[in-house]
Amino acid sequence: MKNFNIHKLALGISVILLLIFFGFILSGNIQQSGIFLVAFFSFLAIGFKGDDLLNGFVFTAVIFAGVTLALFYPEYFLSIGDVELTILIIPLIQLIMFGMGTSMSIRDFGAVIKSPKGVFVGVSAQLGIMPIMGFLLAKFSGFPPEIAAGIVLIGSSPSGVASNVMAYLAKANLALSITITSIATLIAPFVTPLLMKVFAGEFVEIDVYAMMWSIVKMIILPIGAGLLVNQLLKEKMDGFRRILPLISMFGIGAIIVIITAAGRENLLEMGALLMVLVLIHNLFGYFLGYWYARLLRLSIQDCRTIALEVGMQNGGLASGIANSLGKIATMGLAPAVFGPLMNITGSILASYWHKKPVDSQEE
Repeated sequence: MKNFNIHKLALGISVILLLIFFGFILSGNIQQSGIFLVAFFSFLAIGFKGDDLLNGFVFTAVIFAGVTLALFYPEYFLSIGDVELTILIIPLIQLIMFGMGTSMSIRDFGAVIKSPKGVFVGVSAQLGIMPIMGFLLAKFSGFPPEIAAGIVLIGSSPSGVASNVMAYLAKANLALSITITSIATLIAPFVTPLLMKVFAGEFVEIDVYAMMWSIVKMIILPIGAGLLVNQLLKEKMDGFRRILPLISMFGIGAIIVIITAAGRENLLEMGALLMVLVLIHNLFGYFLGYWYARLLRLSIQDCRTIALEVGMQNGGLASGIANSLGKIATMGLAPAVFGPLMNITGSILASYWHKKPVDSQEE
């Protein structure tokens, strides 16, 4: 009862903070309003934690608090002394990928043998639908070339661990979800640069081999090291696996905050339209992924899985690629916006499917 009251009190305080924020906005004190919006999202996260239905939005609320902080006070997230904080992006991604490797084993790829059709449909949908959608949206966006290329980049990236979490919540096929994510991630060093060359080549110059090596360093080497450590230590890794979700969330949050601060001016100039286009990209990924799987006569459970795998991309990896190209403030914006939005839509979709039975062939 005590915890419930604390969470309820936090929600009440968040409403008051939001009203204060709007009060400052209406009075023209925009810069002074920032701290109240940061506090609003922070208390909202505490309030969400106490509700089973809203608990899935805690991380998203924390991310929005961080993004708001970076938008209002970017100077704190650009550098420390003479060291630019963007140098942390790739090591953070490598840490996340290493953690992913420690939680993987050869058994995770068993679904390839048990359900090859589902794996093929999932990977082909993810690496087919999203790059094409990204290209079409970028083509007609009217954005500067590097920002438009960022939309293609997020579409050409594999899914991440967030899709596995949502698959579990949606009562989808978790084993299939993990397998699709793993395979798409492992082939990303070879497929993503080629997709970028084909679909983003008219926006920016793409060095395929340089991008391949960059992704190998961010994905293959850390995951390989994680698999090796998991194989050698096994039971000794249990403690690390328990804190792995927290490490991943912190890493993703830090990456998004740094990118937001670095690309603040571009984000303020075209943030609303970019958010709309990224949302369309995300929602069409769910829709087309689901019905592509239905068309190929997969089970409802597998269709849900593939919808989430297609709609939810690895924004952290896309950000790392943008950073390795020296374009974090432009090409990195779409991945930074995509991350928080997909967590919101993914949580809503997973909650909806969680309440619907999977034994029916109609949804």
